[in-house]
Amino acid sequence: MRIRGSTRLLAVVGDPVAHSLSPRMQNAAIGALGLDAVYVALPTCADTLELVVRGVLAAGGAVNVTVPHKRAVLALVDEASPVAQRTGACNVVWGGLRGVAGDNTDVDAIRAEAARLLGERPLRRALVIGTGGSARAAAVAVAEGWPDATVDVLSRDAQRAGEFLTWATGAGIRAERAAEAPADLVVNATPLGLSTADPLPLDVARLRTMHPAAVLDLVYVRGRTRFVRSAREAGIAAEDGRGVLVEQGAASFQRFFDAQPPREVMRAAVEDALGA
Repeated sequence: MRIRGSTRLLAVVGDPVAHSLSPRMQNAAIGALGLDAVYVALPTCADTLELVVRGVLAAGGAVNVTVPHKRAVLALVDEASPVAQRTGACNVVWGGLRGVAGDNTDVDAIRAEAARLLGERPLRRALVIGTGGSARAAAVAVAEGWPDATVDVLSRDAQRAGEFLTWATGAGIRAERAAEAPADLVVNATPLGLSTADPLPLDVARLRTMHPAAVLDLVYVRGRTRFVRSAREAGIAAEDGRGVLVEQGAASFQRFFDAQPPREVMRAAVEDALGA
């Protein structure tokens, strides 16, 4: 890949972000189509989020946004898509016709991956672990794909769980604070699992008792997370976030270039990095 003065800068911003496979995936797509652009990861803390995002946009670029900035970045958006407005979170930002445009491509990606894992099995109740932007996307994905389903929220912070429930009510989502009720789908929307030292987002004993039809861990690591491996050992259909990464990245690519993304190229880049 040649970097020229004309090369367009695209970036993913987050904290942490060094683990992100978005640069590898997006640069593979850029190379396949012969586009004059480069995609990089920019470590960005809360204090520098606005500076970094506006700087990339001012240079003619665009950004993806990951943990923990998906909610905060919405304040920088002038033209938010309906799904970004509903979630109150944004994961892709670019220069729009009326200023800064923003969208949330996580919702469709999570819904598609959850549907693939569930197959023909029903979804009456989903347990979403976490309360951030990814958790909101997961809740909206459930509400849009299975309108009669209830979303249970599980958080270590009671106040944040309460804020999530207040948001969900305003967004038209049937949501409750997690109890001991069984769930058909469990979604880990926290960063737990990025490090091998992390605790499991949900205790194995509780997972085995619930025995959901499917587990979707939005975290991805080589060899898959311990949470995914534990679920599979319990006979539960489980997958990490690689499929969600590809689908949301392909949708972001369309926002960046107004072109059809080479999905198979992107998927191959991710699978090559993570292994089967």
